[in-house]
Amino acid sequence: MRLSVPHGKKYRAATTHDFTKFYLCKKPSKRCNCFDLYKKLVPYVDSWSWQKSMVGKRHILMERDEDRSDMLILLQHPPVYTLGTGSSEKFMNFDPKDAPYDVYRTDRGGEVTYHGPGQLIMHPIINLRYHKMDLHWYLRSLEEVVIRVLSSTFSIEASRVEGLTGVWVGNQKVAAIGVRASRWIAYHGVALNITTDLTPFQHIVPCGIRDRKVGSISGLLGITTEDTVHKQACQLMDITHDSLLKEFSEVFQLSLENKPIPDSWTF
Repeated sequence: MRLSVPHGKKYRAATTHDFTKFYLCKKPSKRCNCFDLYKKLVPYVDSWSWQKSMVGKRHILMERDEDRSDMLILLQHPPVYTLGTGSSEKFMNFDPKDAPYDVYRTDRGGEVTYHGPGQLIMHPIINLRYHKMDLHWYLRSLEEVVIRVLSSTFSIEASRVEGLTGVWVGNQKVAAIGVRASRWIAYHGVALNITTDLTPFQHIVPCGIRDRKVGSISGLLGITTEDTVHKQACQLMDITHDSLLKEFSEVFQLSLENKPIPDSWTF
């Protein structure tokens, strides 16, 4: 079922000609194992541990020349604030010892951000040796995935902002991106606001950017908060999830294969 755009809302398709031209020249080649928990609220420390474990295992496989598949994890988080490796606490408008939610300093790049229900998290565990050994290319590719989702599924015109990382609709940032690479294996990834309660962002300077706002797909479509806690919230999350998988597969030219959740992944 396709969620209709409310009457009166008009959006133009995003311009992605350069990326489209590049990806049309590529042929699907590699497999990507997909661990799909997109309807689950997974504590941040658990998903972070899973990612580091996967990266470590891929390092071992690389040494044996047995690293054959990229990986993708999709999930949501309970409310939490995270900081990048070099993030400044000056961008938090509260005492870290008396924070409204848990706060974690992580090993990703970028400044402080918020994660919570209604925000879809995509963690690709990508070996850039099999794609392009260029972190700038990788960041732009992740942005391209989200830009395509917003354009193809919701007719929302999204864009990049020169000098900044993430995906924007006008003055609103709808997707934050932060990554880390270890021996060219990248992890962490994308946080896309779908039906997210944006109130917790008011307690921080999101990504250290003071002159811009944070937005969500539900807000851009004019869906009210009352609506999003019921049927439309689930529908919007499902539609965005399906589109995100499709566009990720096409941009990175990967064949996604759903895999069962390992028994060791407790949360």
